[in-house]
Amino acid sequence: MLLITSTDTDAGKTVLTAALAAYAQKHLPQQNWGILKPIQCGTGDREFYSELFGTAVEDINPIYLFNPLAPPIAAVLAGIDIDLAKAWQALQQMRQQHDFVLVEALGGLGAPMTAELVVADIARDWRLPAVLVVPVKLGAIGLAVANVALARQYNVQLRGIVLNCPQPLFSTEIANFAPSELIQSLTNTPVLGCLPYLPDLRNLDALAAAAANLELEILLPQLAVGLTAV
Repeated sequence: MLLITSTDTDAGKTVLTAALAAYAQKHLPQQNWGILKPIQCGTGDREFYSELFGTAVEDINPIYLFNPLAPPIAAVLAGIDIDLAKAWQALQQMRQQHDFVLVEALGGLGAPMTAELVVADIARDWRLPAVLVVPVKLGAIGLAVANVALARQYNVQLRGIVLNCPQPLFSTEIANFAPSELIQSLTNTPVLGCLPYLPDLRNLDALAAAAANLELEILLPQLAVGLTAV
């Protein structure tokens, strides 16, 4: 299992999740994998994954709230309580049915899941190893430092950081905005690669190629077995 979390909304969690799934589909067809979005508010990821990989939205997302807001607020507007037991049960069922499960969180590590719990609580309580996606932009260094500190505060098992380019960038811009060595030095956490800007997230070949350039043996060891065949 791997929890894909990030510094904030729109940092690149969906890009990384889709890239890892596309890699597995292309290079490891014998592996049975699944994607879980425990909570979704509004239209978005579950519909995208369903279209891209042909999985029913109900199998991807056990808790859905109509309003595209933080879950506690969306739940109040819907007049319901968020029952995380449904998401936990869905995760356990997926673990039994799949070789590995990619769990995409919402928002950042500090994003609220309920009025009492944030994403970092779930990562710790559900014992999910995690990867932190950091968008390559001005301020990326501080975002990485702050979120790694939050992960440590909550005892989240963080396997590493993946940088993501939300827009086209030159290599010099990437090096200036998000220098890997400096981020690793300040956080004592490995940077496992950088996802390039991908203009078409429905291009499975491009997604798989992007994942192949990451340090998969650390990020998701179940995928690393296919490295020699790529």
